[in-house]
Amino acid sequence: MKMNVGQLDRIIRIVIGLFLIIAAATDYIGVWGYIGIIPLLTGLLRWCPIYTLLGIQTCPVHEGIKYKK
Repeated sequence: MKMNVGQLDRIIRIVIGLFLIIAAATDYIGVWGYIGIIPLLTGLLRWCPIYTLLGIQTCPVHEGIKYKK
């Protein structure tokens, strides 16, 4: 598993994920907000399976790596 999520992308994912989870936990937006676990995990792991499928790379460390389709 290679990193494919860059620093800015990672920060945005973590902030959005935490916001959704906190909003769901406080009954502000309902239980669907727990979907925030997905952007939170992809931000923490620095890897997004959808990026891998689409060949997207926002991480400059592995910029030259292209995924096989």
